[in-house]
Amino acid sequence: MNRPQPRPAAPTRRTVVLAGAGTAAALLAPASAGSAAAATGDRAGGARQPYASYWFPDSLPAGDPGDGVTWRSLMAWRPESDPDLAFNTSAVPLAERFTPVPVNTTARTGQARITSLVAFGNTAGNPSQGSATADTYALNHWAYIDELVFWGGSAGEGLILAPNAPVVDAAHRNGVPVLGTVFLPPVHHGGDLRWTRDLVQRDGAGRFPLAAKLVAAALAYGFDGWFINAETEGGDAALGAEMLAFVTDLRARGEAAGLRVTWYDAMTVRGEVGWQGALNAQNTALFEQADSMFVDFRWTPATLAASGRAAEAVGRSRYDLWAGVDVESTGWNRSVDWDAIIPAEGPHTVSYGFYRPEWTLNHLPDDRTPGQFHAADQRFWTGQSLDPARPDRAGGWRAPATAVADRSTVDRLPFATTFNTGHGLRWYEDGRVSSDSEWNHLGLQDRLPGRRWVVRTEGRAPSVAFDFTDAWRGGSSLLVDGDLDAPATVELYGTRLPLTRRTVVELTHRTDAQSGPVTVELAVALHEPDRPGDPIAYTCVPAGELRAGGTGWTTSTLRLNSLSGTVRALGVRLTAAGPVRWRLGALAVRDTVRTPSAPAGLRITGASSGAGGTDLRFGWHRAPAAPRHYELHRVLPDGTRRFLGGTCGTAFFVPGLRREPGEKSARFQVRAVGELYSTSGAASVAHRW
Repeated sequence: MNRPQPRPAAPTRRTVVLAGAGTAAALLAPASAGSAAAATGDRAGGARQPYASYWFPDSLPAGDPGDGVTWRSLMAWRPESDPDLAFNTSAVPLAERFTPVPVNTTARTGQARITSLVAFGNTAGNPSQGSATADTYALNHWAYIDELVFWGGSAGEGLILAPNAPVVDAAHRNGVPVLGTVFLPPVHHGGDLRWTRDLVQRDGAGRFPLAAKLVAAALAYGFDGWFINAETEGGDAALGAEMLAFVTDLRARGEAAGLRVTWYDAMTVRGEVGWQGALNAQNTALFEQADSMFVDFRWTPATLAASGRAAEAVGRSRYDLWAGVDVESTGWNRSVDWDAIIPAEGPHTVSYGFYRPEWTLNHLPDDRTPGQFHAADQRFWTGQSLDPARPDRAGGWRAPATAVADRSTVDRLPFATTFNTGHGLRWYEDGRVSSDSEWNHLGLQDRLPGRRWVVRTEGRAPSVAFDFTDAWRGGSSLLVDGDLDAPATVELYGTRLPLTRRTVVELTHRTDAQSGPVTVELAVALHEPDRPGDPIAYTCVPAGELRAGGTGWTTSTLRLNSLSGTVRALGVRLTAAGPVRWRLGALAVRDTVRTPSAPAGLRITGASSGAGGTDLRFGWHRAPAAPRHYELHRVLPDGTRRFLGGTCGTAFFVPGLRREPGEKSARFQVRAVGELYSTSGAASVAHRW
């Protein structure tokens, strides 16, 4: 069977997510406090922690679920009656991305791509909107990833997982589609063939109702499709034929909505589970009806080479095949035949997929810090050199930066970043701590530099890292630390930013107490190199000299009206003679400043009290012009504000609140935050103790 023709008229996920978000908002936007409670499922006035959604296809297991587990049927799911839909819906459309000229000579454009299968938490009990700890897998090397699978599922909890909103919002901001998982486990992991039969059941008209449900869930929650992993043994040819028809129907339904399907190499067209480690006669028909296939870890150099040829023989790209690389247990110590996938000489054979790269967090000791996680994660994605412009393959690990060209979404004004990684030990606003509690919420993550860290210097190269001991906004800043004996240029972003006569760049930066004086310049490139690996030619714009010893944050405003064209890359150039500890808290490129409109209708949609304090659910109406995100604060009796959390959506849950001394009512405010981090006026509400 030949693959269906390309779909040039299909809507983009940017369009579909915006439309889906609008539909969800219309469904859930209440006109009164009473209807708000109904919309969020708190009809009894209670407030419970919302979690990422998970289901069985239709029938439920025998017996009773374990503690903290809720058994649900996707067949019975309706978005309008989903009590947690507002907490789980992504609000960020899938951004378009482009590929700058690679920073080294070994990274290829238009060849192998990478998918990542990541378990961000347990199937059950995975909070919808982050949690009160900095110890989390804050995925951030989006520049090398083409698809993210929200991995999980178990026979005792649920088999179908919808990604939670923070993961989808962060991925979409960086142009990465996110797939939910349909996991039909092996029998020795509790699998039951009836769940496979449930999935592919037909209605009276011969249609597949659960294919329609999977598409409806993806649109309601705002993610991009499904990873289908059917591994339950015992099937026959008839079941195989039904699965092929189901996948065909799912993809056809999803095409119209811009969704995608990835098939895992497990079940064959005969209905049996037989991991092939290849594209061959046993699974080609299923591959043809999906957008891509994850090739099981049993592959060999010969089977991958044959698979690439087989894909092309049916009119598909060989790079629609992901060769599985299992890094769950050993990470970069995994022995991988890289030349079978991405040979150093000649074209890449196929694409590849990491299974469980959150090893970069999990292998660290229990008392790990965010800094330790980011150091390990950078080594995984960049290599031991920690500089993608100087790739190395020491130890046998071929890091993605050595083989795959990085991508960027920084292609329009305004653009701003505060180097917020999506977790932190505290929350900062304008350089001051507004909450001293640990936190994580991946949806608040900025677009971070894609090339970490390219440093050009004729002298000693300083270290560059995200640092969590001080920040301008969010939980982290960019720290450059070292003894400079020559100017050092730190490359940050590949961009496509149009310059106008009004274009301004703002740098918010400071020196630490241990630093000597440093001269700072903005590095601006108007042209890309002609060839991969060639250095970028920067024009340097003075940004001032910072004194030694840490004098506090300062913002340097630089006008670029002497330049014209399109900014192709941005960085900073530091000059000093001696020790430097310089941190960059924010970078913004703009031609206008727009203050977002305030949200309206802030209300408490549910409240519950217990020994752990009072839990509250909040909801509000979406502010006009789609702000970047919203931030919720508590106004204390002395008038100061304490940060409680942020979200890209219009609902938020806060646990464990306690009455302040002398307080009759707890007061809360929510503000919209724009792309330049300007904040709107506040919507307010109170909870009477």
